Amino acid sequence: MIRFLLLVAALFGTMGASAQEFPNRTISVVVPVPPGGVVDLAGRLAAEALAGELKSTVVVDNKAGASANIGATYVAQAKPDGYTLLASYSLYHNVNPLLFSNLKWSPESFVPIGRVVVTPSVVVVHPSLPVHSLKEFVEYVKKNPGAVSFASQGTGSVAHLGSELLKQDTGIEMVHVPYKGSGPAMQDLVAGRVQFFITAPPAVLGYVQQGRLRALAIAGSERHPMMPDVPTSVEQGFPKFQLNPWVGLFAPADTPDAVVRKLAAALEKGMAQPKAIESAKAAGASVSFQPPQELAKAVAQERAYWAALVKAANIKIE
Repeated sequence: MIRFLLLVAALFGTMGASAQEFPNRTISVVVPVPPGGVVDLAGRLAAEALAGELKSTVVVDNKAGASANIGATYVAQAKPDGYTLLASYSLYHNVNPLLFSNLKWSPESFVPIGRVVVTPSVVVVHPSLPVHSLKEFVEYVKKNPGAVSFASQGTGSVAHLGSELLKQDTGIEMVHVPYKGSGPAMQDLVAGRVQFFITAPPAVLGYVQQGRLRALAIAGSERHPMMPDVPTSVEQGFPKFQLNPWVGLFAPADTPDAVVRKLAAALEKGMAQPKAIESAKAAGASVSFQPPQELAKAVAQERAYWAALVKAANIKIE
C-alpha cells in the first residue's frame, strides 16, 4: 500500500514538473497556407513572440493545401501537449466545416491560445465602372443586374463570403468568379475581366495609387492607415457590411490548461512588443490579442453567423 501511494505521488509529481518545465523542446507553429500573405505573417509573428517569451525554439511549418484543411487536420491529430500549434484564419476555421464534407477536424478539435491579428478588408473595383462610392456601386448594380462579376480567392474565402454578405444586405445581383488564390484574381481584376474584389489593403494599394483600381470602402467601422482617404462601409450607410477576419493560434483539444495559459501569456506579451506591432502594420494587419476564453466565444458566434449566410446564399464547393 505504501509503495502504491509512493508511486502515485511520484506520478503526480512528474506531471506537475512536466507542466512547470514546459517547453523543454521545439514548438512547431503549423501554417496551413504557403509562405507569404497575412496568415503566414501572423504565424511567424506568433512564433517569434513565443520564442522570445518562453526562451525556447519555435519553428514555422507551412503545411499548405486543400483550403488549409491539410494543416488543420495535422494539428487536430497531433499529441495535445502544446508542442504542435495551428495558426488559423477565421474564415477557414469557421467556414470550412460548413462547406467540406468528411473533414477530419472541426472547431471543437482545437483549444484557443489567443487571437494574433485582425485583417481589415477593402472593396475595390475596376475603374471602367462609373462609380466612386459604395452607394454608387450598389445603385449601379441594381440598374444593371448580373452585369458585374466579383472575383474571389475561392469558394468560402473572405472575398466570396464578403460579396455574398453585401448582396444579401443590399439585394444586388453579381456573378461569382472563383479563382485559385489572390494572384490570378488580381490579374483578371486589373485587366477588367472581373470588376469587383474584396481583399487586404496592401494587395491593392499600388494599383489604387496608379489609378488602375478604385477603392470604394473599407469594410468596417474604422478607416485603414494605408488608405486614410477611403471611407468605411459604416460611414457610407452600410452598417451590416463589416468584415474583420482574424488569425488566431490554436492547440489540439485536451491540451493541459496549464500549458494553454502559459502559451497564451507568452503570446500576449510577445505580440505587444513594438517589432510585432510594426510588422503587422506593414502588412496591413493590426495586432489584436484576444485571450482563450474570449476567442472561444468569438469562434462560436462567428460560426453561427457564417452558417446562416452560407445557408441563405446556398454556397457550395464548386
